[in-house]
Amino acid sequence: MSDFENSFWSIYVTGFALAGIIGCLVLLWISGRKKVAPRADNTTGHVWDEDLTEMNNPLPMWWVGLFIITVVFALLYLVAFPGLGSYPGRLHWTTEGEYTAELVKADKELQPLYAQFTAKTPEALAGDPNAMAVGERLFMNNCAQCHGSDARGSKGFPNLTDNDWLHGGTPDKIIETITKGRIGQMPPMAAAVGTPDDVKNVANYVLSLSGSPHDSLRAQLGKSKFTACAACHGADGKGNQMIGAPNLTDDIWLHGWGEQAVIAMIQNGKTNEMPAWEHKLTEPQIKVLASYVWGLSHRPAKP
Repeated sequence: MSDFENSFWSIYVTGFALAGIIGCLVLLWISGRKKVAPRADNTTGHVWDEDLTEMNNPLPMWWVGLFIITVVFALLYLVAFPGLGSYPGRLHWTTEGEYTAELVKADKELQPLYAQFTAKTPEALAGDPNAMAVGERLFMNNCAQCHGSDARGSKGFPNLTDNDWLHGGTPDKIIETITKGRIGQMPPMAAAVGTPDDVKNVANYVLSLSGSPHDSLRAQLGKSKFTACAACHGADGKGNQMIGAPNLTDDIWLHGWGEQAVIAMIQNGKTNEMPAWEHKLTEPQIKVLASYVWGLSHRPAKP
């Protein structure tokens, strides 16, 4: 990426842009000065397809005028707007600035809508049809890409309808998760567990905690090795929401289930990230969105 940040590319883009404009002017100048020897029939002598003859007429003045106007417009545009490498333009316009201005304008226009939800608790909002209609649109526009339009998630993306929460499912925790984002990280644990056979035994023990299909003999052998995992998942395997460690006893598998999937997790670890939304959504929007998400797995209070 650093190769595209040095001064060469700024000079390259500037030179390319100006060369194109200068080339247009040179082409216009050459076409205006070049004279073809006149013929009696006012043609250049060039014939294509047997009967297609090139006439020796000068360029129409309206065409020349439009060409010059286009060149002048291009020069003025490059002065006012970014287009010459790192030069920001006299107006200092950026796509980010325009986007930010549009967001500010939209937020201001939507303030009356969200004002009616300010005094209500998330639990109450979850039972408010108007708030949930807004929350659903926020979810579809910002969350459905990962969690699905039905919020049931997919491999690597949590199901938001089953009341199984890595970091806690209270309205406050959901607001915190949406606002600040989350980074879930499990380090590779194969070295701490022991041999490849030990890893397989631990995988079967993990499967046994939720009653999933497993080798009971290997599960018994893997129980003692599970101590390497207990620091995060707990001695009983029920997880720890303080650090986002999953509950291994509920038969819910975020990254796939079965012996091979668990072995791969122990050997390779996993890092998952949910981005923070505090810079895109306002506090009222996050509150309504969190209320909608909370309501997916709870019985909302009636208004």
